[in-house]
Amino acid sequence: MDYRDLVKPATFADDAYFHELTAHMRANDPLPYLETDTHKPFWVCTKHADVIEIERQNQLFLNTQNSVLINREIEEQRAAQGPGLRTLINMDEPDHKLFRDLTKDWFMPANLKAVEGRVRDIARAAVDRMFELGDEIDFVQDVAVWYPLRVIMMILGVPEADEPRMLKLTQELFGADDPDMQRGESTQEEREAVLMDFFQYFSQMTADRRANPGDDVATVIANAEINGAPIGELEAISYYVIVATAGHDTTSSSTAGGLHALIQHPDELRKVQEDPGIIPFAVEEAIRWVSPVKHFLRYATEDYELRGKSIRQGDALMMLYPSANRDEEVFAEANRFIADRRPNRHVAFGHGAHHCLGNLLAKMEMKHLYQELFSRIKSIELAGDTRLVHSTFVSGLKTLPIRIVKK
Repeated sequence: MDYRDLVKPATFADDAYFHELTAHMRANDPLPYLETDTHKPFWVCTKHADVIEIERQNQLFLNTQNSVLINREIEEQRAAQGPGLRTLINMDEPDHKLFRDLTKDWFMPANLKAVEGRVRDIARAAVDRMFELGDEIDFVQDVAVWYPLRVIMMILGVPEADEPRMLKLTQELFGADDPDMQRGESTQEEREAVLMDFFQYFSQMTADRRANPGDDVATVIANAEINGAPIGELEAISYYVIVATAGHDTTSSSTAGGLHALIQHPDELRKVQEDPGIIPFAVEEAIRWVSPVKHFLRYATEDYELRGKSIRQGDALMMLYPSANRDEEVFAEANRFIADRRPNRHVAFGHGAHHCLGNLLAKMEMKHLYQELFSRIKSIELAGDTRLVHSTFVSGLKTLPIRIVKK
């Protein structure tokens, strides 16, 4: 097995091979050091305990601007031109906490309870729309990409008419290495063109919310102050982008991947249909199973020893979440989907200071869609082949053809 395949987007689009590769790593070399012709060298944390150990020490292992794997050429271009975005995933302390605190309350239980009724209505409408389309649909294209998009755009304050534009831009940003989703050629110029479209849209939104503040996250961002000064344009636009993109693409992947897993595990699907009370556990298991964010990178600020290996100051470490979430030392029957798995100590949302800000919203969305769907269907089965997005960063199903029988 060639561990260097981890830098190839196609590896993440081949689920069987990816899990075979990472299982081999966990068993034989759980912390390999990868050197390739295309990327700067990095360590790979494949074990659950190692991901936890690195992530809980966020002062020792930093995000930096290069928090996601990119090839040498693009990394050098970014170093010369400056960052296209500066989001929470690129920040370390003290900035990280200052920016995270701007919207934190929006994603806490009290506020989510206030919008839960609207989320439930959106879930019901999504399933209504699904049934209107007929007995055979593509669950990803017809349901999964639109439902969480509608929820996060409602919270952000983007008009419903602009949702198709947001979906297109998000898919072009996260699917830049996928031949079906990229705007043109997979080049830095094309990535910059996508970012420019985001900038233009959200710059107008900033101006509008400063003149006409409302009750939404966009208003919070547009009028935010950091250390007594107005938020910078780069940081404001970046904040919109991370909420708009991470707020729906990952949830879409988990929702569709969880349904696919349940179809592949009919006994577990039967459990969920017979006992809707376990749906929150099924949601957690779907998130573990899919682990839509495949990795983040951290950089050592000093020499460190991990698993008997010497990490040097400045070394990059990849937190490989899907591997950590199949760690046999933590999860019994790690390669089986267990709808009521308890405990479920997955790290799909990260760990420590950088734990995903929107995790409670994502789980609430999935819970309501699954409750609505499974209460209204008699049976569900695959109606064709599935395909995954080619991406080393955020990946999930891009097709899930299903056949449903309503009650």
